[in-house]
Amino acid sequence: MSDLSAIIVGCGDVGGRLARQLLAKGWQVSGLRRSVEQLPKGVVPIAADLSDPAIPLAWPQRSPDYLVYCVAASQHDEAGYQAAYVDGLRHVLAWLAERGQRPRRLLFVSSSSVFAQKEGEWIDETAATEPEGYSGKVMLEAEGLALASGMPASVIRLTGIYGPGREWLLSQVRQGYRVAEEPPLYGNRIHAEDAASLMAFLLQADADGVALEDCYIGVDDDPAPLADVVAWLRGYMGVTEWSDEQQVRRTGSKRCSNARVRALGWAPEYPSYKEGYAAILAGKR
Repeated sequence: MSDLSAIIVGCGDVGGRLARQLLAKGWQVSGLRRSVEQLPKGVVPIAADLSDPAIPLAWPQRSPDYLVYCVAASQHDEAGYQAAYVDGLRHVLAWLAERGQRPRRLLFVSSSSVFAQKEGEWIDETAATEPEGYSGKVMLEAEGLALASGMPASVIRLTGIYGPGREWLLSQVRQGYRVAEEPPLYGNRIHAEDAASLMAFLLQADADGVALEDCYIGVDDDPAPLADVVAWLRGYMGVTEWSDEQQVRRTGSKRCSNARVRALGWAPEYPSYKEGYAAILAGKR
């Protein structure tokens, strides 16, 4: 039984998966969200609204060993992103300061939207971050806040998360979704379970004394052209009709590398979209 503890702020889909993985390792896990009734069994509930600067009543007296900031914006505009990722993190850091707590490390879950590259180039953690949209700009601001928090911190830039309940692409393919084949529009993705396992891996590595970098990209092994993904899904699901109304015109196209975290020993359970979507369609997890 481990005596390690973690607070997961934003213990929703991916955060809940992380909680279950840590609990299986014997960690003590607290989960913060508005509706604590949906927390996985075994997670200590912390009911809170991150827009409220007052420290939650259930905030633990003892400092957690690790803090994971893993929220999702409930409002998808600049104000919503600012509230969720910057203001919310600032409130949590203030709660730690009020209690005199200093976790061993902060994991801040960010997004590959901080990268603006769109010519199909390969991207790693050293690539330039020059976001064009508000989401990437706000994420970059929040990353800076995490890294300047006064405690060791690592940013995890997750790519497109998919999994059970995140099946937009499957529904589009069933409706005859079309996508341009040339030039190839590369997309990056990670199964929700692998996003959680990546975080669990880094937390355990830090606890075991491994020196962590300040940034990791969370992606599977196979950034693939969207046309290839759609063609494979059509064949797998037996879709034969095309819809003239379902068109996709994307401008972003880049290939993200997971080489840095793979070098530490992490590997995705679903190395490509084929294994991941096959598992979803088979009803796993």
